[in-house]
Order: sequence, then structure tokens, then C-alpha cells
Amino acid sequence: MEIEIATIGGYEEVGRQMTAVRAGDDVVVFDMGLNLSQVLIHDNVETEKMHSLDLIDMGAIPDDRVMSDLEGDVQAIVPTHGHLDHIGAISKLAHRYDAPIVATPFTIELVKQQIEGENKFNVNNDLVKMEAGEMMSIGDSGQVELEFVHVTHSIIDAINPVLHTPEGAVVYGLDKRMDHSPVLEDPIDMKRFREIGREGNGVLAYIEDCTNAGRKGRTPSESVARRHLKDVMTSVEDYDGGIVATTFSSHISRVSSLVEFAKDIGRQPVLLGRSMEKYSGTAERLGFVDLPDDLGMYGHRKSVDRTFKRIMKEGKENFLPIVTGHQGEPRAMLTRMGRGETPYEIEDGDKVIFSARVIPEPTNEGQRYQSERLLRMQGARIYDDIHVSGHLREEGHYEMLQALQPKHLIPAHQNLKGFAPYVDLAESQGYALGRDLHVTRNGNMIQLVD
Repeated sequence: MEIEIATIGGYEEVGRQMTAVRAGDDVVVFDMGLNLSQVLIHDNVETEKMHSLDLIDMGAIPDDRVMSDLEGDVQAIVPTHGHLDHIGAISKLAHRYDAPIVATPFTIELVKQQIEGENKFNVNNDLVKMEAGEMMSIGDSGQVELEFVHVTHSIIDAINPVLHTPEGAVVYGLDKRMDHSPVLEDPIDMKRFREIGREGNGVLAYIEDCTNAGRKGRTPSESVARRHLKDVMTSVEDYDGGIVATTFSSHISRVSSLVEFAKDIGRQPVLLGRSMEKYSGTAERLGFVDLPDDLGMYGHRKSVDRTFKRIMKEGKENFLPIVTGHQGEPRAMLTRMGRGETPYEIEDGDKVIFSARVIPEPTNEGQRYQSERLLRMQGARIYDDIHVSGHLREEGHYEMLQALQPKHLIPAHQNLKGFAPYVDLAESQGYALGRDLHVTRNGNMIQLVD
């Protein structure tokens, strides 16, 4: 059976992920993401009102026109998890394909919300829920199957999809860390990865996220970040002024820890910002997290400002606002607080806890620097870097290669500079550039089996 891979997006940058795998006459598309930095660099861009071609020209979504070179029919669109760099272009591109969108329950719900917010295109693709550990037949040949393997990442309900073909499995390995003691969900299913590496014809190709490939050791567990956060929160228990916390709104495990520790130090947690309300509200509704009944979630600006007024009236020392804006996004809650655009007054000595790292990208770094400067100018004390990454470091990559023993490797989720450490690592394991290690670019085709 012919096996061909189209590397469409995410092979020149971190963002706008999209890869298509053709097995015979059947094509499966993995991810359709947004490159957020290409959007943030423009003022007041509303992507939901923009045409896909304009967003492609902007470098914000994948240029999927290369799909016309694939001789086969798209049978499924499979987002791996709910981060925007993996689902943010579905509302712009999915309607071009007569295929269902297949994902885990939490991811499907986030995709549904993306589609509902779309103003330009009618996206009517079927939305199909599939749990980790399940399989689905692809196409009519009866020879190709799609499997979801549970992985741990900085968002719940993430999977690595595996396309089983007569020539071996194609494992799409974006994004994960090896977490054996996560906070809210099951550990990564390494047992299944090892089985896949030894079944049938083994693993034909492994497409791998290279984000932290140049960092030594292993990525710590979310339980490590939780302990660090608890230590910081306990240390400020006796402070009688304002404490504000911020993290990735999609990081439900971290948000739930913040909520719990706020209660432990005698403060009422409150979630503020549209995305904070969206992600936590969705996770609670689907039963992924059990949040306190009296937890307030407010996304609309008027509701947020009303809440801030109440906090100022009843005393900042009684509350922990958990807000959006850890990357310094211009319209996010923490940025507005830093600019003095909310009723919440930051005073000398108030604490701001960043339970997130700045995404290492110039636009984000500049915005985060500006946000911190504004907060410091008002007298805020910054607690930084209370976080663990959602991506594998060096030892995790070695472990995955040992488990899967893939015949071919395709680095992804980075630019050329970001691929370099992974290339070194792969070469140390016997792979060779141009033979079975394929460094590629957006819009390329890789023929694995003729």
C-alpha cells in the first residue's frame, strides 16, 4: 500500500499544525491549527470574521492547497487536543473536506465552540467523539484503522493518534509529556506505545514534536508544579493585601489547583476572563473536574468589572482572582489590570503569581515584558515560572524511540533551529538525514512506501 505524508503546517514554526497521511486511497488529516503570534502582531484582528485565504497569506493558518496533490479522499480530520495551535483553523478549513472531525470528548466540545463562533464559513462536518483506547475503521478497504492513545499534556483529554496500515503504523506524536502522576487524569499510556512498536510490521513513521528536544533530563510531572504552587500560596497566606494568579486558561489541572489552594489560605477564588470561563466551564460540564459550587466564573467584561468592584468593596484580602493574560496579551484581563483599566487597584506589595512560562517567541516575550513592567510600576511583586512544560525533554524522546522503534522519523512543531537538537538526538540513535530522518518544510510531500 502506498503511504505518503503531506507536511502542511507546523514544520517552519510553533503553531498552525496540520499534517495529512495517505494510506492507499484514504487520507487522514491530523490537526488544523492557528499560529497565534501571527494574529497577535496585528491590532484588533478578529479571525472569526476573516476569510481563510487572507489568514493563509498572513501565515496564521496552514496553506492546505497542497492537499490537491494527494491522490485520495479525506476520511477524517483528527485534532489531537484542544489548544488553538491544533484546532484554531478548523472553522476556516474543515468545510472543504467531506469528512467527520474525530476527537476526544473535551476536544470535540472545544471544536464545537470554535465552529459556533465562526462568522465567515458554514462548517457542517460531523463531530464524532472517540475515547482514548478506542479504534475506528478508515475508508472501505478494511485495511486501515485509526487508534487513540492517551497522553498527558498541559490540557486534559489529549491523545496521540495512530494510523494502522498494512505497511506499519504511522504515529502522530504531537504534543505530550511523560506524566506518570498527573493531577486530574490517567498517566500516559506507555504500555500501549510499547505494544504498537512490536505489533505486526511495527511503526513505519513517527512524527514528533521537538519543542524541548534540546533540554536535558525529563519533563517534570504536573504534580511537581502543584507542589511548587502550594509552596508559593502557603508562603503568602498571611499577606493582607491583593493576590492575583494567572495561568493558561486551558490548563484545567492547574486552574483546579489554584482554586483548591485559594480555599486553603482562606481566600475566595474567582475565574475572570472569557477563555477562563470557557475552558473551566466546559471541563466541569463534561465531568472532568469538580469545582466548588460557589466558584464564580465571569467572562463578559461588564460581569468582570462588577466582580472587581465587589472585591474592592469587600476587601482584596478575601479573594484570589484567577485571570487570563499570563503572556501579556493586549486585551487579556491581567494586561487591563496592569494598565489600570479595571476597578481592581494594584497597590504596593500586592502579589501577582504567574503559574505559566512565557512562550519563547518574540511577540509573546515582548508583550509579557510590557505587562510585567506595568504591574511593577504599580508596586506589584511578581512570582514567576511556577510551571512545568507540556512537552518532552531529551530523556522522554529517547524513551519514545525505544518504545516505538520507528523505521522513519519526521520532526515537527518547530523551525529549522528547533529541529537541530532532535536531529542530533535521532542521529545518536542510528537514524540518518536523507535516509530515515526527514527534516521537511510546510507544503512538502514525503513518500514512505511507493
